[in-house]
Amino acid sequence: MIRKAGEIATQVLRDASARITPGLTTRELDRLVGELIRSRGATSAFLGYRNFPANCCISVNEGVVHGIGNDRRLQFGDLVKLDVGVRHKGFVGDVAMTVPVGGCAPLGQKLIDVTIEALYRGVAQARSGNRVTDISRAVQQHVEANGFSVVREFVGHGVGRTVHEEPQVPNYVDDRHSARLKPGLTIAIEPMVNVGGPAVEVLADQWTVVTKDRQLSAHFEHTVLVTDGDPEILTRDDQTPLY
Repeated sequence: MIRKAGEIATQVLRDASARITPGLTTRELDRLVGELIRSRGATSAFLGYRNFPANCCISVNEGVVHGIGNDRRLQFGDLVKLDVGVRHKGFVGDVAMTVPVGGCAPLGQKLIDVTIEALYRGVAQARSGNRVTDISRAVQQHVEANGFSVVREFVGHGVGRTVHEEPQVPNYVDDRHSARLKPGLTIAIEPMVNVGGPAVEVLADQWTVVTKDRQLSAHFEHTVLVTDGDPEILTRDDQTPLY
């Protein structure tokens, strides 16, 4: 069942991201995501979670995660982080990507590319017998080798019947989170990468996380199943991969 939740989340993200154009408000984007989720017989895993007031998380430019749709109109060159969580028959699929609105500057594209690469380096370590720190190290080393930084305050996590489960999956090495990976475990690996420093702060709405130095941030996420062999990405369509 969690495979189906991942499939639906991926379809919603694909369809919604294709509609991101200059002039669209983030509130309209959030409404669209809600419609797409419901049209597939699922519900938003985020709406109402700890009183979160939106269907998905939409964070723009210096926004890192947990942004709430509003009347802001997207402009050419904006980096939109779209994070979609769906619940289907008791299971959750969680997936996110960063979408450049119509294109972006070279720095923004490098940030996107490095974040995607870091995600897949982390996924490659999600193997039975490895530890969470193997994922964290792979992400951190690639990000920092390219001159960027990883956010510390927010991390990846287990996912299954609820949005956030154990274990936590940091994007930096933290020996407090070094659980052994076992077959059957599903985790959300989600690098949050900043152009500047790693520090973030939460805005007055008590949800929206932004970079403290207000420089750009990127975010990509997959829900991954640990198996006896290669990791299985539950939020990737190999026919037309999003990233």
